[in-house]
Amino acid sequence: MNPSPTNLTPPTKQIPSALGYRMPAEWAAHEATWLSWPHNQETWPGKRLNEVCEIYFQMLEALLPHEKVHLLVCNERQRDEIEHKLQSRRIRAQNLIYHRSPTVDAWIRDYGPTFLILGKKEGGEEHDLSRKKKAWCKWIFNAWGGKYPSLMKDTEIFQDRSLIPYPCFDAGWVLEGGSIEVNGEGTCLTTEQCLLNPNRNPRLSRREIEQHLKNDLGVSHIVWLSEGIVGDDTDGHIDDIARFVNATTILAAYERDEADENYPILKKNWELLENARDPQGRKWDLIKFPLPGKVVDQGARLPASYANFYIADQAVLLPVYDHRNDRNAASILKELFPGRHIVPISCTALVYGLGAIHCVTQQEPA
Repeated sequence: MNPSPTNLTPPTKQIPSALGYRMPAEWAAHEATWLSWPHNQETWPGKRLNEVCEIYFQMLEALLPHEKVHLLVCNERQRDEIEHKLQSRRIRAQNLIYHRSPTVDAWIRDYGPTFLILGKKEGGEEHDLSRKKKAWCKWIFNAWGGKYPSLMKDTEIFQDRSLIPYPCFDAGWVLEGGSIEVNGEGTCLTTEQCLLNPNRNPRLSRREIEQHLKNDLGVSHIVWLSEGIVGDDTDGHIDDIARFVNATTILAAYERDEADENYPILKKNWELLENARDPQGRKWDLIKFPLPGKVVDQGARLPASYANFYIADQAVLLPVYDHRNDRNAASILKELFPGRHIVPISCTALVYGLGAIHCVTQQEPA
């Protein structure tokens, strides 16, 4: 188990894209997946927390045979409990790396690192490969616009830059990993509802935010959608509504029931995608992706979406909700990712905390 180191590596103030770094697509080869073990009983009260832990064991079982998993745990006792249950389930854990790093909650996609790789200069010339080929961005996490003051402390988890032994770029502005989606070839998808929200970066204009995305992610082209699904407390994260599945194809959540409150939202986003173009002026290949109907708790609609899947090296982890569309969503992904095993995981308990599988994972490229 790796304790939180005490020797801090100061972040560089240079611009990642100027040095040739870029964020790769999620389907690119992985070195590892990063997770934070769930323990917050305010997020998942009572038996729900046990159900969420069961979801994590299913994720570990799918991931560990094929890639490393870096797992943040609060203490040795938590680590020992996880180890015991992995052994009892006969889940081989040679690829599991523990880090003692007390967290408030499990949403590592949003408060954790965004990994970058060293790309190539225009024309194919290699950059200076004496530099490390991998780096990461450290964003400011303000708990989705200050909604949850107790969770804002998680922005400190990766203040210790030596948790990750690669160059760190301190972005210096508020961003969550679930609010951005890249195809690895220059385009970033995001939403106006989130990135232009005054509860994130009120002093930055749209143009300035676009420039920050280009600087920090190594993209050259931004596609803006409007807003996210009902029940999403993140102000419209893109990973619930539209995902790249290859460099030219976007899978977009779509509600066919005109009486559903998500219908006009997703119809507008679909129309925006139909009118959008890639950097070369070409239309995107678009695929409609179903929703799992209304998932409700105590009268409140939860942000349940099949689009919150995670693309691992040999598998795609798909949140499902005991709905007739579960099988349809899995079938669509199977056709799009023929080399990966589609792993449906029941996520009704997880989405009670207002997020699902993509929200609690973060890919580290090879």
